[in-house]
Amino acid sequence: MNVRSIPKQNNGTLLSVENVSTYFFTGEDVVKAVQDVGFSIKKGKTFALVGESGCGKSVTALSIMRLVPAPQGKIVGGEIIFNRQNLLALREKDMRHVRGNEISMIFQEPMTSLNPVFTVGNQIVEAIKLHQKKTKSQAWADAVELLGKVGISDPAQRVRQYPHQMSGGMRQRIMIAMAVSCEPSLLIADEPTTALDVTIQAQILDLLDNLQEQNRMSILLITHDLSVVAERADDVAVMYASRIVEVADSQSLFAEPLHPYTQGLLKSLPRLGFSGKRLPTISGAVPDPLRFPSGCKFHPRCPIGCSDRRCQTVEPILREVEAGRYVACWYAEDRKQSSERE
Repeated sequence: MNVRSIPKQNNGTLLSVENVSTYFFTGEDVVKAVQDVGFSIKKGKTFALVGESGCGKSVTALSIMRLVPAPQGKIVGGEIIFNRQNLLALREKDMRHVRGNEISMIFQEPMTSLNPVFTVGNQIVEAIKLHQKKTKSQAWADAVELLGKVGISDPAQRVRQYPHQMSGGMRQRIMIAMAVSCEPSLLIADEPTTALDVTIQAQILDLLDNLQEQNRMSILLITHDLSVVAERADDVAVMYASRIVEVADSQSLFAEPLHPYTQGLLKSLPRLGFSGKRLPTISGAVPDPLRFPSGCKFHPRCPIGCSDRRCQTVEPILREVEAGRYVACWYAEDRKQSSERE
Protein backbone atom coordinates (compact mmCIF):
# COMPACT_ATOMS: atom_id res chain seq x y z
CA MET A 1 0.00 0.00 0.00
CA ASN A 2 1.00 3.56 -0.62
CA VAL A 3 2.14 5.15 2.66
CA ARG A 4 2.25 8.75 1.42
CA SER A 5 -0.23 11.03 3.14
CA ILE A 6 -1.43 12.54 -0.16
CA PRO A 7 -1.15 11.82 -3.87
CA LYS A 8 1.87 13.17 -5.71
CA GLN A 9 1.38 16.64 -7.16
CA ASN A 10 0.49 16.74 -10.86
CA ASN A 11 -0.51 19.32 -13.45
CA GLY A 12 -4.10 19.37 -12.17
CA THR A 13 -3.08 20.18 -8.59
CA LEU A 14 -3.08 23.77 -7.35
CA LEU A 15 -2.15 23.23 -3.69
CA SER A 16 -0.49 20.36 -1.84
CA VAL A 17 -0.30 20.38 1.95
CA GLU A 18 2.37 17.81 2.79
CA ASN A 19 2.79 16.52 6.35
CA VAL A 20 2.33 19.96 7.94
CA SER A 21 2.53 20.25 11.73
CA THR A 22 1.67 23.41 13.68
CA TYR A 23 2.25 23.66 17.42
CA PHE A 24 1.49 26.28 20.06
CA PHE A 25 4.08 26.70 22.80
CA THR A 26 2.44 27.93 26.01
CA GLY A 27 4.94 28.00 28.83
CA GLU A 28 5.89 24.43 29.64
CA ASP A 29 3.09 22.93 27.55
CA VAL A 30 2.96 22.25 23.81
CA VAL A 31 -0.42 22.15 22.05
CA LYS A 32 -0.08 20.04 18.91
CA ALA A 33 -2.93 21.70 17.02
CA VAL A 34 -2.07 20.20 13.62
CA GLN A 35 -0.01 17.03 13.13
CA ASP A 36 1.25 15.65 9.82
CA VAL A 37 -1.71 17.01 7.88
CA GLY A 38 -1.72 16.30 4.15
CA PHE A 39 -4.16 16.82 1.27
CA SER A 40 -4.22 18.31 -2.22
CA ILE A 41 -6.64 20.66 -3.97
CA LYS A 42 -7.26 20.47 -7.71
CA LYS A 43 -7.53 23.51 -9.95
CA GLY A 44 -11.07 24.87 -10.18
CA LYS A 45 -12.46 22.39 -7.62
CA THR A 46 -13.97 22.67 -4.14
CA PHE A 47 -12.20 20.78 -1.37
CA ALA A 48 -13.98 20.50 1.99
CA LEU A 49 -12.22 20.13 5.34
CA VAL A 50 -14.68 18.88 7.97
CA GLY A 51 -14.61 17.88 11.62
CA GLU A 52 -15.75 18.85 15.11
CA SER A 53 -14.85 22.22 16.60
CA GLY A 54 -11.28 22.31 17.89
CA CYS A 55 -9.95 19.58 15.60
CA GLY A 56 -7.49 21.91 13.82
CA LYS A 57 -9.36 23.03 10.68
CA SER A 58 -8.87 26.78 11.14
CA VAL A 59 -5.23 26.36 12.23
CA THR A 60 -4.64 24.39 9.02
CA ALA A 61 -6.03 27.33 7.03
CA LEU A 62 -3.92 29.83 8.97
CA SER A 63 -0.88 27.64 8.32
CA ILE A 64 -1.51 27.78 4.56
CA MET A 65 -1.76 31.57 4.77
CA ARG A 66 1.23 31.71 7.16
CA LEU A 67 -0.87 33.68 9.62
CA VAL A 68 -0.32 31.45 12.66
CA PRO A 69 -0.03 33.89 15.61
CA ALA A 70 3.60 34.22 16.74
CA PRO A 71 5.55 33.72 18.91
CA GLN A 72 3.38 31.06 20.56
CA GLY A 73 2.35 29.44 17.29
CA LYS A 74 4.86 27.88 14.93
CA ILE A 75 4.74 25.66 11.84
CA VAL A 76 7.29 23.04 12.88
CA GLY A 77 7.32 20.74 9.85
CA GLY A 78 6.08 19.90 6.38
CA GLU A 79 5.68 21.71 3.08
CA ILE A 80 2.88 23.72 1.48
CA ILE A 81 3.30 23.61 -2.28
CA PHE A 82 1.30 26.23 -4.18
CA ASN A 83 1.82 26.61 -7.92
CA ARG A 84 4.95 24.47 -7.48
CA GLN A 85 6.58 26.73 -4.88
CA ASN A 86 6.91 25.97 -1.17
CA LEU A 87 5.10 28.74 0.71
CA LEU A 88 6.94 27.89 3.92
CA ALA A 89 10.27 28.67 2.25
CA LEU A 90 9.22 32.11 0.98
CA ARG A 91 10.43 35.35 2.53
CA GLU A 92 7.67 37.30 4.28
CA LYS A 93 7.90 39.97 1.55
CA ASP A 94 7.19 37.37 -1.13
CA MET A 95 4.47 35.74 0.99
CA ARG A 96 2.66 39.09 1.24
CA HIS A 97 2.37 39.06 -2.55
CA VAL A 98 0.81 35.58 -2.47
CA ARG A 99 -1.46 36.36 0.47
CA GLY A 100 -4.54 38.22 -0.74
CA ASN A 101 -3.38 38.27 -4.35
CA GLU A 102 -3.14 34.56 -5.18
CA ILE A 103 -4.65 33.04 -2.02
CA SER A 104 -7.44 34.82 -0.14
CA MET A 105 -9.34 33.89 2.98
CA ILE A 106 -12.84 34.55 4.29
CA PHE A 107 -12.76 34.42 8.09
CA GLN A 108 -15.47 33.04 10.35
CA GLU A 109 -16.88 36.25 11.82
CA PRO A 110 -16.94 39.26 9.45
CA MET A 111 -17.67 41.79 12.21
CA THR A 112 -14.34 41.04 13.89
CA SER A 113 -12.49 40.95 10.55
CA LEU A 114 -13.76 44.29 9.23
CA ASN A 115 -12.38 47.49 10.74
CA PRO A 116 -15.28 49.38 12.37
CA VAL A 117 -13.72 52.85 11.92
CA PHE A 118 -13.34 52.65 8.11
CA THR A 119 -16.02 52.44 5.45
CA VAL A 120 -16.33 49.13 3.64
CA GLY A 121 -15.26 50.92 0.47
CA ASN A 122 -12.01 52.10 2.04
CA GLN A 123 -11.24 48.56 3.15
CA ILE A 124 -11.89 47.05 -0.29
CA VAL A 125 -9.88 49.83 -1.96
CA GLU A 126 -6.96 49.15 0.38
CA ALA A 127 -6.95 45.48 -0.63
CA ILE A 128 -7.03 46.36 -4.33
CA LYS A 129 -4.29 49.01 -4.14
CA LEU A 130 -2.07 46.75 -2.06
CA HIS A 131 -1.85 44.11 -4.78
CA GLN A 132 -2.72 45.87 -8.05
CA LYS A 133 -1.22 48.91 -9.74
CA LYS A 134 -4.38 50.99 -9.83
CA THR A 135 -5.18 54.57 -8.96
CA LYS A 136 -7.50 55.39 -6.09
CA SER A 137 -10.34 56.30 -8.47
CA GLN A 138 -9.90 53.01 -10.37
CA ALA A 139 -9.89 51.08 -7.08
CA TRP A 140 -13.10 52.83 -5.96
CA ALA A 141 -14.78 51.97 -9.25
CA ASP A 142 -13.70 48.35 -8.77
CA ALA A 143 -15.05 48.38 -5.19
CA VAL A 144 -18.49 49.54 -6.38
CA GLU A 145 -18.47 46.90 -9.13
CA LEU A 146 -17.49 44.17 -6.64
CA LEU A 147 -20.35 45.06 -4.28
CA GLY A 148 -22.75 44.75 -7.17
CA LYS A 149 -21.19 41.43 -8.17
CA VAL A 150 -21.71 39.95 -4.68
CA GLY A 151 -25.38 40.93 -4.70
CA ILE A 152 -25.47 44.13 -2.61
CA SER A 153 -28.11 46.57 -3.79
CA ASP A 154 -27.26 50.23 -4.41
CA PRO A 155 -23.48 49.54 -4.25
CA ALA A 156 -22.53 53.19 -4.91
CA GLN A 157 -24.17 54.18 -1.61
CA ARG A 158 -23.25 51.06 0.39
CA VAL A 159 -19.57 51.43 -0.43
CA ARG A 160 -19.48 54.55 1.77
CA GLN A 161 -21.13 52.92 4.78
CA TYR A 162 -19.53 51.36 7.87
CA PRO A 163 -19.71 47.67 8.86
CA HIS A 164 -22.11 48.32 11.76
CA GLN A 165 -24.64 49.75 9.30
CA MET A 166 -24.99 46.40 7.56
CA SER A 167 -26.57 43.06 8.40
CA GLY A 168 -24.56 39.88 9.00
CA GLY A 169 -25.26 38.59 5.52
CA MET A 170 -24.16 41.88 3.93
CA ARG A 171 -20.96 41.94 5.99
CA GLN A 172 -20.21 38.41 4.82
CA ARG A 173 -20.71 39.57 1.23
CA ILE A 174 -18.29 42.44 1.89
CA MET A 175 -15.70 39.93 3.12
CA ILE A 176 -16.20 37.87 -0.03
CA ALA A 177 -15.84 40.99 -2.20
CA MET A 178 -12.52 41.81 -0.48
CA ALA A 179 -11.34 38.21 -0.85
CA VAL A 180 -12.04 37.99 -4.59
CA SER A 181 -11.00 41.57 -5.43
CA CYS A 182 -7.69 40.36 -6.87
CA GLU A 183 -9.18 37.24 -8.51
CA PRO A 184 -7.18 34.71 -6.45
CA SER A 185 -6.46 31.18 -7.63
CA LEU A 186 -7.46 29.78 -4.22
CA LEU A 187 -10.15 31.01 -1.86
CA ILE A 188 -10.15 29.68 1.70
CA ALA A 189 -13.65 29.95 3.17
CA ASP A 190 -13.55 29.30 6.93
CA GLU A 191 -17.13 28.66 8.07
CA PRO A 192 -18.46 31.27 5.60
CA THR A 193 -22.09 30.84 6.70
CA THR A 194 -21.64 30.82 10.50
CA ALA A 195 -24.47 32.59 12.40
CA LEU A 196 -26.45 33.26 9.19
CA ASP A 197 -30.01 32.08 8.70
CA VAL A 198 -30.70 29.25 6.27
CA THR A 199 -31.86 31.48 3.41
CA ILE A 200 -28.80 33.73 3.62
CA GLN A 201 -26.55 30.68 3.92
CA ALA A 202 -27.87 29.36 0.61
CA GLN A 203 -27.38 32.77 -1.04
CA ILE A 204 -23.76 33.01 0.18
CA LEU A 205 -22.95 29.49 -1.02
CA ASP A 206 -24.57 30.16 -4.42
CA LEU A 207 -22.52 33.35 -4.63
CA LEU A 208 -19.30 31.43 -3.99
CA ASP A 209 -20.27 28.91 -6.69
CA ASN A 210 -20.87 31.70 -9.21
CA LEU A 211 -17.60 33.47 -8.38
CA GLN A 212 -15.74 30.16 -8.62
CA GLU A 213 -17.12 29.57 -12.10
CA GLN A 214 -16.42 33.14 -13.25
CA ASN A 215 -12.85 33.27 -11.91
CA ARG A 216 -11.98 29.56 -12.35
CA MET A 217 -10.70 29.49 -8.78
CA SER A 218 -10.34 26.64 -6.31
CA ILE A 219 -12.08 26.74 -2.92
CA LEU A 220 -11.00 25.25 0.39
CA LEU A 221 -14.28 25.07 2.30
CA ILE A 222 -13.89 24.64 6.06
CA THR A 223 -17.12 23.61 7.73
CA HIS A 224 -18.86 21.19 10.07
CA ASP A 225 -22.06 21.24 8.02
CA LEU A 226 -22.07 17.91 6.19
CA SER A 227 -25.15 18.81 4.14
CA VAL A 228 -23.20 21.70 2.60
CA VAL A 229 -20.28 19.36 1.92
CA ALA A 230 -22.49 16.78 0.19
CA GLU A 231 -23.97 19.43 -2.07
CA ARG A 232 -20.93 21.60 -2.85
CA ALA A 233 -17.63 19.71 -2.44
CA ASP A 234 -15.75 17.67 -5.03
CA ASP A 235 -13.33 16.15 -2.50
CA VAL A 236 -13.44 15.88 1.28
CA ALA A 237 -10.93 15.47 4.12
CA VAL A 238 -12.23 14.51 7.57
CA MET A 239 -10.16 15.83 10.48
CA TYR A 240 -10.10 14.61 14.06
CA ALA A 241 -7.92 15.72 16.99
CA SER A 242 -5.25 17.47 14.86
CA ARG A 243 -4.97 14.80 12.14
CA ILE A 244 -6.62 13.94 8.83
CA VAL A 245 -8.35 10.57 9.24
CA GLU A 246 -10.00 10.15 5.84
CA VAL A 247 -9.76 11.67 2.34
CA ALA A 248 -12.05 10.79 -0.57
CA ASP A 249 -14.17 12.28 -3.30
CA SER A 250 -17.48 13.50 -1.93
CA GLN A 251 -19.65 10.86 -3.58
CA SER A 252 -17.53 7.95 -2.32
CA LEU A 253 -17.29 9.34 1.20
CA PHE A 254 -21.03 9.69 1.65
CA ALA A 255 -21.77 6.37 -0.07
CA GLU A 256 -19.25 4.32 1.93
CA PRO A 257 -17.41 6.05 4.80
CA LEU A 258 -14.39 3.97 5.86
CA HIS A 259 -13.20 5.53 9.11
CA PRO A 260 -15.36 4.84 12.22
CA TYR A 261 -15.33 8.57 13.04
CA THR A 262 -16.68 9.47 9.58
CA GLN A 263 -19.28 6.72 9.94
CA GLY A 264 -20.35 8.18 13.29
CA LEU A 265 -20.68 11.69 11.84
CA LEU A 266 -22.86 10.51 8.97
CA LYS A 267 -25.07 8.34 11.19
CA SER A 268 -25.83 11.38 13.36
CA LEU A 269 -27.36 13.30 10.43
CA PRO A 270 -31.18 13.64 10.42
CA ARG A 271 -32.87 12.03 7.41
CA LEU A 272 -36.30 12.31 5.83
CA GLY A 273 -38.63 9.70 7.23
CA PHE A 274 -36.49 9.14 10.34
CA SER A 275 -38.82 9.48 13.33
CA GLY A 276 -39.58 7.99 16.71
CA LYS A 277 -35.95 7.48 17.71
CA ARG A 278 -33.10 9.57 18.99
CA LEU A 279 -30.35 10.16 16.44
CA PRO A 280 -27.19 8.11 17.03
CA THR A 281 -24.31 10.01 18.64
CA ILE A 282 -20.58 9.45 19.02
CA SER A 283 -19.90 8.54 22.64
CA GLY A 284 -17.37 10.46 24.73
CA ALA A 285 -15.81 13.83 23.93
CA VAL A 286 -13.02 15.30 21.81
CA PRO A 287 -9.74 14.72 23.70
CA ASP A 288 -7.79 17.51 25.37
CA PRO A 289 -4.98 18.54 22.95
CA LEU A 290 -2.57 18.58 25.90
CA ARG A 291 -3.47 14.98 26.74
CA PHE A 292 -4.07 13.14 23.51
CA PRO A 293 -4.54 9.37 24.06
CA SER A 294 -1.87 6.97 22.85
CA GLY A 295 -2.35 5.05 19.62
CA CYS A 296 -5.28 6.12 17.47
CA LYS A 297 -6.69 9.33 18.96
CA PHE A 298 -10.23 8.16 18.25
CA HIS A 299 -9.89 4.77 19.96
CA PRO A 300 -11.50 5.78 23.33
CA ARG A 301 -14.68 6.72 21.44
CA CYS A 302 -14.50 4.04 18.75
CA PRO A 303 -16.82 0.99 18.98
CA ILE A 304 -14.07 -1.13 17.40
CA GLY A 305 -10.76 0.30 18.60
CA CYS A 306 -11.75 0.69 22.24
CA SER A 307 -10.87 -2.97 22.82
CA ASP A 308 -8.15 -3.45 20.17
CA ARG A 309 -4.64 -3.28 21.62
CA ARG A 310 -3.12 -2.21 18.33
CA CYS A 311 -5.50 0.76 18.12
CA GLN A 312 -4.63 1.69 21.69
CA THR A 313 -0.85 1.62 21.20
CA VAL A 314 0.06 2.30 17.54
CA GLU A 315 -1.24 5.36 15.73
CA PRO A 316 -2.23 4.59 12.12
CA ILE A 317 -0.95 6.88 9.37
CA LEU A 318 -3.00 8.03 6.39
CA ARG A 319 -2.71 5.34 3.72
CA GLU A 320 -4.23 4.79 0.30
CA VAL A 321 -6.57 1.81 0.66
CA GLU A 322 -8.00 2.09 -2.85
CA ALA A 323 -7.55 4.46 -5.79
CA GLY A 324 -8.05 8.01 -4.52
CA ARG A 325 -9.20 6.95 -1.03
CA TYR A 326 -7.05 7.50 2.04
CA VAL A 327 -7.81 6.45 5.60
CA ALA A 328 -5.96 6.36 8.92
CA CYS A 329 -7.54 3.32 10.56
CA TRP A 330 -6.25 -0.20 11.18
CA TYR A 331 -9.78 -1.58 10.98
CA ALA A 332 -10.52 0.04 7.59
CA GLU A 333 -7.20 -1.23 6.19
CA ASP A 334 -7.85 -4.77 7.40
CA ARG A 335 -11.35 -4.73 5.97
CA LYS A 336 -10.13 -3.54 2.56
CA GLN A 337 -7.33 -6.12 2.50
CA SER A 338 -9.85 -8.88 3.30
CA SER A 339 -12.18 -7.78 0.52
CA GLU A 340 -9.29 -7.65 -1.95
CA ARG A 341 -8.27 -11.24 -1.07
CA GLU A 342 -11.82 -12.42 -1.58
